[in-house]
Amino acid sequence: MGRRKVELKQIENKISRQVTFSKRRSGLMKKANEISVLCDAEVALIVFSSKGKLYEYSTDSRMADYGDTQCTKRC
Repeated sequence: MGRRKVELKQIENKISRQVTFSKRRSGLMKKANEISVLCDAEVALIVFSSKGKLYEYSTDSRMADYGDTQCTKRC
């Protein structure tokens, strides 16, 4: 049995939207790490929340210098 296709539309419930954002952000960062390890690639990922909070991931510390470190969450 396969997965259902998710209908892409904005989630109206704020709490559900935040939970979904958090889970998908974590999954995206995990995938970025996996591709860097499996393919020996340098990866940089920048995600902004709806409130403007910055989340970033990079495989090389040089890439982190491009972000605003004041509001950065390293994973």
